[in-house]
Formats: sequence, structure tokens, C-alpha cells
Amino acid sequence: MEVRNYETVFILTPVLNETQVQETIEKFSQVLKENSADIIHSENWGLKKLAYPIQKKNTGYYFLVEFTGSGNIVDVLELAFRRDERVIRFLTTVLDKHAVAYSQRRRNGEMNQQKAQKQSEAVAQ
Repeated sequence: MEVRNYETVFILTPVLNETQVQETIEKFSQVLKENSADIIHSENWGLKKLAYPIQKKNTGYYFLVEFTGSGNIVDVLELAFRRDERVIRFLTTVLDKHAVAYSQRRRNGEMNQQKAQKQSEAVAQ
């Protein structure tokens, strides 16, 4: 099978404490590892306001995970998301070569450097 790059964002319910949030993240990381996926990068975006109420909640803990895998890894992960009542929303996308390059630059902090450099030059003048 072909190995593909994926990115998934999931939102956890805001009623969890920090240890429960970390346990949940570890659970989904373990699901990926058990199914021979390589986790490239994960980000904790923290508690954010939702665009609209979901299950009568206005906030949620956002998380991003980038991984590579083949076959039915997405089906297994999304099944785990559906079975866990702490997850209120999730979205998994396949990354093409341009999205992979963009993610790489974003992880390395290369985004907006040109814009910040132009602003600093303008201020210096």
C-alpha cells in the first residue's frame, strides 16, 4: 500500500481537566502507533471558542496531529474518535505535496518571516 501524509484536527470537550486531556491525546497517539503510523508533528492549540455551539458547549480543546500511514489508518482513527465521548468534532485530510511543503515551512517557523522583515525595515526607515 501507498504511504500517504495526513493531518487531523480534533476538538475535545472543555469539561476535561489537564490530565484527562493529556490522557486522551496519548490514547489517540497510541492508536496511530499501534497501526504503524508515524506521527510527524502534533500541536496543542489550547482552549478556543467554537464558531457555533456543539453539544451545548461554546469552547473546546483543539489539537492538530500530522502523520503518515497507509491503508485503513484513517478509518481506525476516526472509529476511535467516534467511540470516545470526549471528542466533539474531528476532521482528517490527506495532504498533497504542496500541503506537506507548507506544513514543513510552518513547523520550521518560516511563515510570515518575509512580512515581518518588511515591517521591521519599514520601521527602521
